[in-house]
Amino acid sequence: MRIISGEFKGRRITAPKTLPIRPTTDMAKEALFNILNNQFYLDAISVLDLFAGSGNISYEFASRGTEQITCVDQDFGCIKFINETALAFEMSIETIKSDVFKFLEKSKQQATIIFADPPYDFPVEAFSKIPELVFANNLLETEGLLIIEHSKYTDLSHLSQFSHSKGYGSNRFSFFKNTASDEEE
Repeated sequence: MRIISGEFKGRRITAPKTLPIRPTTDMAKEALFNILNNQFYLDAISVLDLFAGSGNISYEFASRGTEQITCVDQDFGCIKFINETALAFEMSIETIKSDVFKFLEKSKQQATIIFADPPYDFPVEAFSKIPELVFANNLLETEGLLIIEHSKYTDLSHLSQFSHSKGYGSNRFSFFKNTASDEEE
C-alpha cells in the first residue's frame, strides 16, 4: 500500500503478511479522499478509524494534516504495526486495542469522520450495529460523516441515517449523516 497525497505522498508501507487485513485499494482510497477533500478541511478534523487493520486510512489522513486520529482494532499485531509506523513517520495517531463494538458501547469520544472497515463477510446485522451504536452514543459530530467500507454485494441503504453510497471496483463506501442535527435546525 502507498500514501496517495500529502506530506508522505508516494511512501510505501508494507504490512506483515501475518496481519488479518484487507487494505483499501489505492483506487478506492483516492476516490474517497477526493470526496472528503471537497467537504472538510482535513487539518481541522478528528478521525476515528474502526477495524483499523494496517492503519492505511489513518496514514492517509495524517499525511494530509489530520492530527486527531484514533485507531481501534482488536488484533494486537495490527495495533503494534500502526504504532510502529506512526512513530517512524512521526504521525499523531492514538491506538486502542479493543473489540470495536465494545469500544462503541463505552466511548464518549466524538469525531468529525468515523471510518469503519469491518470484514467484508460480516452479516448485515453486524454492519447495522455500527451506525446504531455511533448514533445512539452521539459519537459523530454534528456536521460529520460515518463511512462504512464494504463489499459491492452488501447493501446498507435500509439503515437509519444512511445518506448515499459510492462504489469503486469491488469496494463500496456507504455514508451516514447525523440527521438528528438536521431535524433540530
